[in-house]
Amino acid sequence: MRTALISGAGVAGPTLAYWLARAGWRPTVVERASGLRSSGNPVDVRGAALPVVERMGVVDALRAAATHATGLRIVDSAGRPGRPVSMTTRRSPAGTPEIEVPRADLARILCGAARDDAEFIYDDTVTRLDQDPGGVDVTFAAGPARRFDLVVGADGLHSTVRRLAFGPERDIARHLGFYVATTPLGEPPEHPHHVLLHNTPGRLVAVHPVRGEAGVAFIFRHPAVPGFDHTDTGQHRRILTGAYAGERGWRVPELLDRARQAADLYFDAVTRVRLPSWSVGRVVLLGDAAASVSLFGDGSSLAIAGARTLAAALAEGEPGPALRRYEAAHRRQTDARGRSAGLVATMLVPKSRPGIAVRNTLARLLPTG
Repeated sequence: MRTALISGAGVAGPTLAYWLARAGWRPTVVERASGLRSSGNPVDVRGAALPVVERMGVVDALRAAATHATGLRIVDSAGRPGRPVSMTTRRSPAGTPEIEVPRADLARILCGAARDDAEFIYDDTVTRLDQDPGGVDVTFAAGPARRFDLVVGADGLHSTVRRLAFGPERDIARHLGFYVATTPLGEPPEHPHHVLLHNTPGRLVAVHPVRGEAGVAFIFRHPAVPGFDHTDTGQHRRILTGAYAGERGWRVPELLDRARQAADLYFDAVTRVRLPSWSVGRVVLLGDAAASVSLFGDGSSLAIAGARTLAAALAEGEPGPALRRYEAAHRRQTDARGRSAGLVATMLVPKSRPGIAVRNTLARLLPTG
C-alpha cells in the first residue's frame, strides 16, 4: 500500500485523505496545531466542490452547520440599512444548493469523514524533506523521521512544505493590494439573516450573522507593508488602526476597538500564489499552497475540488504522470477564478465615492432576499 503524508488538516488535507484512502493509499495528515484549528470565517462550498461533498456523504452535516445568511444589506454612515439583496444560490447537477459554512466547521466535518481511514498527527510539523526517485524522507519537529511515497503540501497560503521544496514565500507570492481582519463579536446579530456592508473609499466593514453569533470583517486597500509578518498580532493591530483612523460612520469606531482588543484576531494580506509547477518530484502542492487567490477566489471550494482531482489522478497510475494530470486539470479552475478576483474586489471594496455609488446602484437592481 502506497503512503502519503499530507501537511495540513484544514479543508484540502482531510478531503484528499478521504479520497486517497479509497484509491488504495495509506494517508497520514500532520497538523501544526494541537487540535482542529481553522478560522470561523464563513466560506462557500459550491461549484465543483458540491459533487465531491455529496459523494463523501457530508451534505447533511454541512447544512446543519451552515450560516443563517440569505442576503446582503448596504449600511450608510448613519447606520440605515438598505433593501436586502438576495445571495445568488447555484445548485449541483444533483440539486444540492451551495452552502455557506464557518470554515472551522467545514474543517471539522471533513476531518470527521476521513478519521477512520487516515492517521492524524497534531502538534507537529515538517522541518525537512529529502527525496529520491522512490520516495521522500520526512523529518518532523517532534515525531520520528519517516519515509513516504508522496508528500502533499495542503498547509495554506504560508505553506511549510512549499517553502522547503519550492523556496521562500517572497519569491512566489504577490500582494494584491488588500488586507483583511476578522474576529467574532460574541453577540447575536442585529440582522440575523443579512450580511451588513459599510463602505468608505478603499475600506469595508462587514458584520456577518454567521450562525447566531455575529462576526466582523475589515477589508481594506493598502500597499504591501515592509516586513509584514502574518504571525505578529501587535503589528496587525497597528496596521488595522492606521487604516481606519478617522472613520466615524455607523458602528465603525466601536467595531474597530473590539477588533483591536480581540484575543483571536485573524489578520493577513490578500495574496496570490503562482508557481510554474505544483510538483517537484514526489512533493506536490494543493489548495492555497499551490494557487492562492485568497479571499476573492472561492479558495475552500477549489481546495475540495482539487483534492478530488489529485486523488483521482493518483488512483490511475504512478505519481509522476498523475501529478502532471492533476495540475493540468485543476489549473484551469484556479486560473478562471483568479481572473475574476479583480472584479469581485472592485465590487466589494470600491476605491472611490463614485465607485461606491455605482456599486450601490447596481445592487439595487438585484433581486431582494
